Amino acid sequence: MVPHVPWGLLFCVLGIATLGIWNLASASRPPHAPVWYSQTIYLGVALGAALVVCLVDYRWIQRMTVPIYVLNIVALIALRFVGHKAKGAESWFVLGPIRVQPAEFMKIGVVLMLAKIYHDDFRPGQGSYNLWRLWKPVLAVGVPFVLVLVQPDLGTALMIFLSSLTVLIFGKVRWYLVALMVVGLLAGAGIIWNDYIRDSPEPRTTIVRHHLKKHQSQRISGWLDPEADLRGSGYHAAQSKIAVGSGGMTGKGWREGTQTGLSFLPEQHTDFIFSVWAEEHGFLSCLVLLALYGGLFSLALAVGFNARDRFGAFVAVGVTAMLFWQVFENIGMVIGLLPVTGITLPLMSYGGSSMLSVMLSIGLLVNISMRRHMF
Repeated sequence: MVPHVPWGLLFCVLGIATLGIWNLASASRPPHAPVWYSQTIYLGVALGAALVVCLVDYRWIQRMTVPIYVLNIVALIALRFVGHKAKGAESWFVLGPIRVQPAEFMKIGVVLMLAKIYHDDFRPGQGSYNLWRLWKPVLAVGVPFVLVLVQPDLGTALMIFLSSLTVLIFGKVRWYLVALMVVGLLAGAGIIWNDYIRDSPEPRTTIVRHHLKKHQSQRISGWLDPEADLRGSGYHAAQSKIAVGSGGMTGKGWREGTQTGLSFLPEQHTDFIFSVWAEEHGFLSCLVLLALYGGLFSLALAVGFNARDRFGAFVAVGVTAMLFWQVFENIGMVIGLLPVTGITLPLMSYGGSSMLSVMLSIGLLVNISMRRHMF
């Protein structure tokens, strides 16, 4: 099994995680200090958990997929009764000094469930998935998506949706379903134009804007017009872009970032950790970090393409999609291209649940790669 360990993948993962801890040591200014020390402990625990996942035959994990999925659903439901509310969202269990975010692990549960469905439903000679055959994967995604959305945690719900959509498309759907997705995207663009861009007197007729919470609506309007409310909804994005732009080509130096040191950056140790990296290490180091992420994505996909069975292939594609969309959204919001949604940067942002869920996913990839010639 050892010759088939994806060492390149592990190098990228450990490289990003090490840079993340180093970066957190700079972002760890009061009142967040010393989060880098806690992150080091989280990384050690997560590596131990990933090693356990590697040593278990993933066919056993396949058999345990339904209990894993149901357990995650139960955890999300339990949040409504015993969850801890912070920043307007009821997303955590508080166990003494430890906070656990079930939605992070639900992302893995959804990927495993979709992989099992596509594996078990496969029949030689069957064509692409039509609308009727998609009811099981859509149900498997829809239930956790709604439970996470009502917390409310729009960012994580969006990640569940995008990673699941990638898996569904990978599973070969009929052409008219792809056309329907394109129509849906165009309809979404039309709704944004009508609700936020169209020049019309107030009160205007809106489609979804009046259904959103005030802070959610402000994030969209702030994204479309960043200069409109720099002290309110546009503050996060404006300060982040100042930090990223001021880093120049080579950065200001470790612990020399003014936006970071003066705490102008909101959530600088979690959601906006990339801003800290860009300000202190510059554009060239950002390219190095993006190259490591690119290596992680390509090598993770390679695990899927070389997998021994459909379950392993779909798990690898789902994990890759989950990590890709999270990186895409986080960096996109940091540089102002996407709305602020509160998404962490995998392996870089501070957080035990995020680190553990990512490393468990990496453990699944290593497991699949190690056993591709064993059965």
